[in-house]
Amino acid sequence: MELRHLKTFAAAAERESFTRAAEMLNLTQAAVSQQIAALEKELGTQLFERRGRGVCLTAAGRQLYDY
Repeated sequence: MELRHLKTFAAAAERESFTRAAEMLNLTQAAVSQQIAALEKELGTQLFERRGRGVCLTAAGRQLYDY
């Protein structure tokens, strides 16, 4: 697990948006999506529910964020 993936995850969770997280971290939206996908694959669970232009945490995502 890479620290940058966790930082990206936290930014997306706090902003409820991959796009706004990307802007804050000076990354592309695609880079944020790739990092989140890598983290989800490593953990074997979905961390976000994608809803139109925004995202919200799943139960597993909330557990990780709270931890």
